[in-house]
Amino acid sequence: MRIFSGIQPTGRKHLGNYIGAIVQYVSSQDRGEGFFCIVDLHAITVAYDPAELRQRTYDTTAILLAAGLDPARCTLFRQSDVPQHTGLTWLLSSVTELGRLQRMHQFRDKSLAQRELVPAALLLYPVLQAADVLAYRAHEVPVGEDQREHLELMRDVARRFNARFGDGEDVLVVPEHRIPQVGARVMDLQDPTRKMSTTGGSEQGTVYVLDEPKAIEKKLKSAVTDSGSEVRRASDKPGVSNLIEILAAVRGSDPAAVEAELAQARYGELKAAVATAVVDYLAPVRERYERLRADEDALEQILSDGAVRAETIAAETLADVRERMGVGGPRRARTVT
Repeated sequence: MRIFSGIQPTGRKHLGNYIGAIVQYVSSQDRGEGFFCIVDLHAITVAYDPAELRQRTYDTTAILLAAGLDPARCTLFRQSDVPQHTGLTWLLSSVTELGRLQRMHQFRDKSLAQRELVPAALLLYPVLQAADVLAYRAHEVPVGEDQREHLELMRDVARRFNARFGDGEDVLVVPEHRIPQVGARVMDLQDPTRKMSTTGGSEQGTVYVLDEPKAIEKKLKSAVTDSGSEVRRASDKPGVSNLIEILAAVRGSDPAAVEAELAQARYGELKAAVATAVVDYLAPVRERYERLRADEDALEQILSDGAVRAETIAAETLADVRERMGVGGPRRARTVT
């Protein structure tokens, strides 16, 4: 089974990113052939600083390695180093409906935030995302709950391409998503009705993977809770529910078990338990990160080596798509030596 996922080079990964995506990347190395991509081309759809983009790419690479991604067991690369991603995007845009792109939540939300310039690249973001996955004929995509809409679009793009150009064959694989059962949507600690976010959330409500232990404790112990005093999950208790989910995720246990264990606890005791667990959970990653991030040459070598392996596969897919669409000259017959 081939597994693919991409991650933005924000550098400052938060607890939601870590639980919802990065932990899945690491565990997938035991289940199949993994391809993991630092999506720097996606990052340029909003205002950015070029020098900062390159540094954040290294930051993100170091976090992934610190979390447990092993270049000997998976392929880790930078999106822009594999030109087939953009080539396939243009071809797939011919089987992607414009109206659906305009209705995508991410496009609508970010368009409102970028009044000075709404780039066409922002509209085509989901098509590039589809190309990222389909170029590797991946069977599974580990993602957070917030990416479900984009996954459905890429599945429909693959089906539409196969129906129009496949001549009865599945040229492109229709991928399945893999969303974690626990921790798929970690919420902001200060506003538990909103997802924890690097850009849209509050600083005090966002726990970053590289936060110092004291900062993590402060944020969790000041987390917003709810009326009443019962430690239980309920629609009218978003703050407490979020803390229970976080504790279950970092322990690798079931939320119901956490709920039963802390049924007689006070809110302060719940917060203290979550703080201790999260500090212990992230400490090894932060320590390994410091060592890995210091060697940019080694990080660059890992990304470059990964790009060579990735391009070999992506080039084959792009050639098949071009042939089926009648783009360019016919493929030469392969010769066996």
